[in-house]
Amino acid sequence: MESNQTTYYKTPIGIAKITGNEDGISSVSVLDTEVEISKNIPDCLKNCVQQLDEYFNGNRTKFTVKLNPKGTDFQQKVWAELLNVPFGKTSTYLAQSKSLGNAKAIRAVASANGKNPVWILIPCHRIIGSDGSLTGYAGGLWRKKWLLQHENPSQQQSLF
Repeated sequence: MESNQTTYYKTPIGIAKITGNEDGISSVSVLDTEVEISKNIPDCLKNCVQQLDEYFNGNRTKFTVKLNPKGTDFQQKVWAELLNVPFGKTSTYLAQSKSLGNAKAIRAVASANGKNPVWILIPCHRIIGSDGSLTGYAGGLWRKKWLLQHENPSQQQSLF
């Protein structure tokens, strides 16, 4: 197993720290601090940076980057379920729990969403409260709102 490589990429809503290797992307997180943007992107991360660039420029709605997040079996199932929420759409923690086969697991599902290590590529920002509210988001609610508006500018404006 190769050791992880890291790069820093500037997005419209903060600097993303991208970590991974030939086995896939293990984490994408957004930083609230300023760090130097990477000039030399490791080969194993170039595709991820390119796809994020296309996403932020409005030219990509689906990611094809190989993912390799670390988590429990349950977290992996929840994160895999997140990949089924289409671009420009939202779902709820309850719907996610039901699709995983246990409507009562809503808190565990919400907790697993909160531990999602791969920002944007595994779209936990698309999960909202059953009442339509923007519930917790590790990157900050303003980023969640920005991402949802970016993915569906016309529909989302009426929600806020």
